[in-house]
Order: sequence, then C-alpha cells, then structure tokens
Amino acid sequence: MQISGVPSVIVLTGATGFIGSATLEALAGRPGVRVRALARVPGAEREGVEWVRADLTDPGSLRGVCEDASALVHLASYIGRDEERCRAVNVAGTASLLAEVARAGVKRVVHLSTAAVYGNRPHRDIEVDGIVPDPVSPASRTRLAAEAPALAAGGVVLRPGLVLGAGDRWVVPALAELVSRVPARWDGGRAVLSVVGVTELARLIEALATTSDPFPAGIHHASHPTPVTIGDLMSALTAHGIVPPVEEDWPWDRCVTALHAHPGVVTERQFSLLARDYHQQSAPIWHLTPVPPTPTPLCFLPNATPWYRTHLAPL
Repeated sequence: MQISGVPSVIVLTGATGFIGSATLEALAGRPGVRVRALARVPGAEREGVEWVRADLTDPGSLRGVCEDASALVHLASYIGRDEERCRAVNVAGTASLLAEVARAGVKRVVHLSTAAVYGNRPHRDIEVDGIVPDPVSPASRTRLAAEAPALAAGGVVLRPGLVLGAGDRWVVPALAELVSRVPARWDGGRAVLSVVGVTELARLIEALATTSDPFPAGIHHASHPTPVTIGDLMSALTAHGIVPPVEEDWPWDRCVTALHAHPGVVTERQFSLLARDYHQQSAPIWHLTPVPPTPTPLCFLPNATPWYRTHLAPL
C-alpha cells in the first residue's frame, strides 16, 4: 500500500490500550507504514508514529485526522458500566470518526467489536450471527450499535472472543479470582471457548489494514480457528504457575452456588462467559488474509507468563 516511496498513513485509535498497543507494535514495525495514533493522552515518541491528541467524545478534535490516510484501524472503546459514556464513546464517537473517514475518502476501515454481542447464551461453532445478537451489558450493546457505521463505510468488523496475553487485565485475572471462589473444574472443564492471543489478533489487524489482497468487508469472528476447552486453558495456566491447580469436578449448579457463597468482583454473567460454551467459527477470516494463525491457540502463553505472574497475586 505504499505509493511512490511515500509511506502509507494508517490512522489508529486505542493505541494506548491492550489490543491497540500490540497493534501499534505490529504496524510501526512494518516497512512503508506511518501510524497516526489518536489518543487523549499521547504515548511515547517513536519512529514511524505520529501522535495526535484526540477524543472520541469531542468531534472537533477529530476534524482532519483521516486526511491522506490509506486506512483507519478503530480499536478504541469504553467497556465500563456507565451507559451514557458507552453511548458517547462507542456509538456517537464512532459515528463522528467514520464521518471523518467519509470526508477524507478513506477506503479501508478495520473496526474492532466483540463476540460478547451474543450475550449470555452458550453456543458452539456458530457462524457470524449464527444466533441472534443479544448483548446484555452497556458496553456490548453499544459496541454492537457501533458496528453499523463501520459496515456502512465498507469496513471489516472483527468480533474476537477472549483476548489473552501480556496486558490482559480482564480474562486471566478473572479466571484467577474464580478459582479462589469456585475451586474445581467447572462443569468438568468441558466448555469450549474461542480465544486469541493479543499479538496474534494484532497481526491479523495489521494484515487487514495493509494487505493488497481483496478486502473482506463485513463482519468476521476473529479468534484462533481452533477453540480450547476451559479445562485445557486452566491446565495450561496451572502448568505455567499462573493459577493454582484444582482436583474436583463440580456440576454447574454447584459452581454457581459456590460463586454466590464467596462474593467477589466477577459476576455470574461473566462467569458464564468464561466457563460455558462460547465458541464462534473464526477460520474464514484467516483464509481471507495473508497471515496464517499460530499452530495452537495457546502459543502466546510462554511469552505472556512473566506479565501474568507480575500482575496477579502470588499463588
């Protein structure tokens, strides 16, 4: 995507976040690419990255940010419980940003959504919208709504499942808390989950933003094509010293009873997302991009282990 020796400009939102910082690394390391990173608080200066102070809730700050860009990679979102802020950032902010895309004539948009749009209904091996989206949190409701302007712009919308790796402050920390509250293999560890390492997701996003191959507009699941069981995931985390081992198998009803008997941060709804079937077909997007997936979905774990050990309470 480089023309006459001039670097392609990729506009990136969310560059200081978990997935965004990994994507910044992937894009900044690509020859012929200059990243225009939007942030309320710009990050550290580095070669190939232009920081622009911008806020999705301030349309004026977005004016002109997409000029001369070849692609927009929109990863920023608000995932808290404040519904008004969710709407301001995820819905109105995305609409304002996509208006700048249209004004600048940017033809390539990569937009990050989430598989949490399917709500709490357990499922296995579904295609996109294989069950009707039924988001239950303000964040997932507004992220589903934010898909519309990206699709209207001809963009590709990615719905990853559980994203893990260095910088993960939700999935593995939640699993560690849950083991302390429900010390067993939950429902025998049979649940099948869609997971992806953050660096692998970043590679996929980078390829979509820069490849000269045909652009796969539309909605795609964006996890590793091979799912994992929650039992295998927990065993791998135990083998790396990240969570303690468990000995017993408990049926689901007993797990839920134990969860409520030992209060904590993780809710029953969140427990269900982590410990029951939540598996979407993700192979199609990998067939449509020039980068292959890693051999197994947990290849990221050895490199991420030091980060998890540092940021979780000692076993």
